Amino acid sequence: MNRRHFLQNASKSILTSMLGGALFDALAAPLPKMKITRVRFYESPLSRPMANQSMHVVTVETDNGLIGIGEGGYLDGIREAAEMLIGEDPARSEACWQLMFRGRFYPAGREKLHALGALDMALWDIKGKALGVPIWQLLGGKSRDYIECYSTGAIRVPGGVKENAKATIDAGFRAFRTSVTDPGNDAPFVSQRQVRKTFEHCQAIRESIGPDADWAIDYHTRLDFPDAVRLSTLLEPLEPYFCEDLVRSENNAVYRELRKQVKVPIAVGEQHATRWEINELIEQHLIDYNRITIPNCGGITEYAKLAAMSETHYVGLTPHFTGPISEAAVSHVCAAFPGPVMMEMAGLYQPDKIAYLPKVFDFREGKIWLNERPGLGVEFDATKLPLKAEFTTGSKPIKIFRRPDGSLTNW
Repeated sequence: MNRRHFLQNASKSILTSMLGGALFDALAAPLPKMKITRVRFYESPLSRPMANQSMHVVTVETDNGLIGIGEGGYLDGIREAAEMLIGEDPARSEACWQLMFRGRFYPAGREKLHALGALDMALWDIKGKALGVPIWQLLGGKSRDYIECYSTGAIRVPGGVKENAKATIDAGFRAFRTSVTDPGNDAPFVSQRQVRKTFEHCQAIRESIGPDADWAIDYHTRLDFPDAVRLSTLLEPLEPYFCEDLVRSENNAVYRELRKQVKVPIAVGEQHATRWEINELIEQHLIDYNRITIPNCGGITEYAKLAAMSETHYVGLTPHFTGPISEAAVSHVCAAFPGPVMMEMAGLYQPDKIAYLPKVFDFREGKIWLNERPGLGVEFDATKLPLKAEFTTGSKPIKIFRRPDGSLTNW
């Protein structure tokens, strides 16, 4: 045996012992040659009436019979992105992402990103299924055994905020989340008064859950700047896990001044999308937790980059709630992310009681538990949803320039 063959065999032996024989074989095997032949769009009753919080379902089909599942988008956005995918290789998910993002003259806006994100997670689902491994394996393997969650109305019991906060912690959730109080009865929102009411509300939460449990609060960008500072100062002794969206999101630069005036951990990102929208907040450490989620940012391809950026600057992930398939998708990236993670679980649905999803993600005891099912680990019963559109004919970009190596430059 010559030296090269010896080193190859030795390397294979080491990797096989580290990964396990079946996993090594799966990751070492070449992906089958595939082309995208059809995209279908199904209407979900779970979907909210807004383009960038859609829970509609998409499927991406290939010429070798593999079908990927995604969630999000609206019909026109899916059509425009899907028509560029027909005939493409789904395994080249990064190249497909760039094509969808840049192939129609202007970069994708937030509504189109939602559609792009649905299709991107379907491409990753295909790749995982082709290799027979969960997506978290393709992103580096597990950094954690389960993903801690916090509850936004996922647990509801008789009584007020104290009873619901305690029931949430008792159910195994890491934290209970509340909001700046609502004046009720269509009364005017007076920012200064709501600061006082919200502080009393949060005092009751801390008293209920005790000193060792966690809670968080979403300001919902409702407060004026000085009142956001005042409430944050009042809440500091109550030790919130994070305070979210302290002020309106249009002007990231305002957090430079806000950061000087408050000491509570800050979470931002629900109203943001790609890394280009939030990079200043992360890179200048103006926030502590990144709230962007899938599919708002454009899917797994983009979210993995956002996670890497966050890790670089010691910013944790607290992704905003989304649809059940999307939550399965974001859990794969969170599983591989080595920094702090806490996912939001809202009370919009029960993942084990969705007729068109026999399997989605494994949720129990307030946590998402990782599983070994290939791809997203989601099973979709298409007979349970109305098919609204399908796309089988490609439509090329307006004009794309490529470098000599084939990578995209721009239109």
